[in-house]
Amino acid sequence: MGICYIDQIKDLKEKKVFIRVDFNVPQNETGAVTEDTRILGAIPTIKYAVEQGAKVILASHLGRPKGEKKTKYTMAPASQRLAELIGIPVKQAPDCFGAEVTGMIDSLKGGEILMLENVRFYPGEEKNDPEFARGLANGCDVYVNDAFAVSHRAHASVEAITKVIPVIAAGFLMRDEMTYFDKAMSNPVRPLVAILGGAKVSGKLEVLEKLVNKVDKIVIGGGMAFTFLKAMGYSVGNSMVEDELIPTAEKILSTAKERGVKFYLPIDCVVADSFKATATNFITPVQEIPDGWMALDIGPASATLFTESLRDAKTVIWNGPMGVFEMDAFCRGTFAVAEAVAGCFATTIIGGGDTDSAVRKAGVENRVSYISTGGGAFLELLEGKILPGVKALEG
Repeated sequence: MGICYIDQIKDLKEKKVFIRVDFNVPQNETGAVTEDTRILGAIPTIKYAVEQGAKVILASHLGRPKGEKKTKYTMAPASQRLAELIGIPVKQAPDCFGAEVTGMIDSLKGGEILMLENVRFYPGEEKNDPEFARGLANGCDVYVNDAFAVSHRAHASVEAITKVIPVIAAGFLMRDEMTYFDKAMSNPVRPLVAILGGAKVSGKLEVLEKLVNKVDKIVIGGGMAFTFLKAMGYSVGNSMVEDELIPTAEKILSTAKERGVKFYLPIDCVVADSFKATATNFITPVQEIPDGWMALDIGPASATLFTESLRDAKTVIWNGPMGVFEMDAFCRGTFAVAEAVAGCFATTIIGGGDTDSAVRKAGVENRVSYISTGGGAFLELLEGKILPGVKALEG
């Protein structure tokens, strides 16, 4: 059997529906939510449950409290922001299980929403503890996973809980994530182009080894490009290099050549004399990076090359920035690629995390096909792994 989705459940009226969401959202020093994309992503599922007359219980984590109750990681600001966005009051529980929480759940009326406190306040969450899962379940009738971004973790509110609530399903955000991934990787319209960036090859090694056998083109930027450039014999100064992975980089380059996969690396870069926003910097061909200098962005010629590589693309997957885009001096390469991806006549899928932030900072988020809410989960799908949270939903 496949996955059941929330709109396939016949009767939710007056049912206690536990929805695992991912409201791990950025907040400022006063605790106010500063970026609400993940909250917005869960609203269609929450609204549907409310409109069906369900008693909605939401659960999420925030930050890394490491199994301790820490006020700075309370879910209250997320509850408040959800209430503002959805136009419905959201009650905030003082904990995620226990007698007081049970009382609040039992007193819910159809169409009302209760947000549980941070599930990571207890070590049982990350340990996937069955007893903790039973405490969370608290007599609920239906479990819905709408938290793709944490579905690569076998945690109690994601995996163990599916064994103690009788009816399990996925939400609409989860359906969108899996649909777009399937469109990109299972039966893509070609040419299929993968753009990978970020700091390290090690973080995307398995992804690269998988993609080199699936795609038509690979574009590499960010710090990880310099391990490949060093593998090709270039001197890269103080740029980030994982020397132990040079043989692996050589193997990936060789496999790409054997398969006829077009492999694009930077041809110029922006180098700096230190890792600072105010560092002295200039543009240089990759063959001429001076000793003692580090590359912190791709250069304009690389941006043009990468843009041209997308001209005939029909499906594009992008995960990882082209440089240290958080610093104004080193953001131009990432923004140029964001503009190029947004301008493609293709299905364009952004792989969450820093790439999501970069696309929004570049102002092109409304011109791409889909932005995934999950960085780590997205990468694990690209690696060909089965996500525990998704597997747990399969009948």
